[in-house]
Amino acid sequence: MEQIMPQRRHLLILTMALVLPWAPAMADRYNRGVSSVHQPIVQRDDYVLDVPAGALGIADRDRILQWFAAINLGYGDRVSIDGRAAGDATDTSSIAALVGRYGLFVTPGAPITQGDVAAGNLRIIVSRSTASVAGCPDWSQPSQPNFTSSAMSNYGCAINSTMAAMVADPQDLVRGVAAQGGDAETATKAIRSWREAMPTAKGGLKVESVKGGQP
Repeated sequence: MEQIMPQRRHLLILTMALVLPWAPAMADRYNRGVSSVHQPIVQRDDYVLDVPAGALGIADRDRILQWFAAINLGYGDRVSIDGRAAGDATDTSSIAALVGRYGLFVTPGAPITQGDVAAGNLRIIVSRSTASVAGCPDWSQPSQPNFTSSAMSNYGCAINSTMAAMVADPQDLVRGVAAQGGDAETATKAIRSWREAMPTAKGGLKVESVKGGQP
C-alpha cells in the first residue's frame, strides 16, 4: 500500500492538470442559457461634405447632387447638417430641398465627426447604419449527442438574422424607440379595458330555464 498510494496520487494530479484547462474552454464553447450568442451587430458609417453656408450656387448644387449619387443616398440613410461654424449664415433650406429629391428629410441634430469645419461652411453628414449577425449559420457543433444540456451552435441565427435584415432603422436595435402618439394609446387600450371591466359575477348569476313545448 505504501508503494501504490504515491502512484495513485500522481495519477490524480495528472488528471486534474488535464481537466482544469479544458473546463474553461468548454464553458466558453457551450451555451447553456436561453439567449443566443449570435446577436445583431450594428455598424454606422458617416459620410461628410463641407459646403458654403447660405444660398447655394449652381456649382454647389451640382456638387452636392453628384456626391449624393456617388455614395448612393437612399432609404434608411439619415441626413443631418452641422452648422456650428456657419453662425448667423446658417440656411439649410437649399440643402433640404436637394435631400427631398431622394424622399428623405434633414434630421435635426448632427453627430460629432472628425476634423473642424471651416468658418462660414456647413457640413452635410450622411449616416448609414447596417445590422448583421456574424458567424451565421454556425454548424460547428453537432446537435446530437448533447451531454451538456446546451443550445446548439446555430441557435438564434435564423431569427436574429431575419430581424437584422428587416428592421427599418438598425439604430433601433441599439437604443430602441419610445411609443408616441395614437399608436401608444392603441397599444394599451385593450389592457386598460380588461383591467377596468367589472367582474361578470358581481351582478349575480343568471338563471336560465328551459321548458319543453306542448305537442
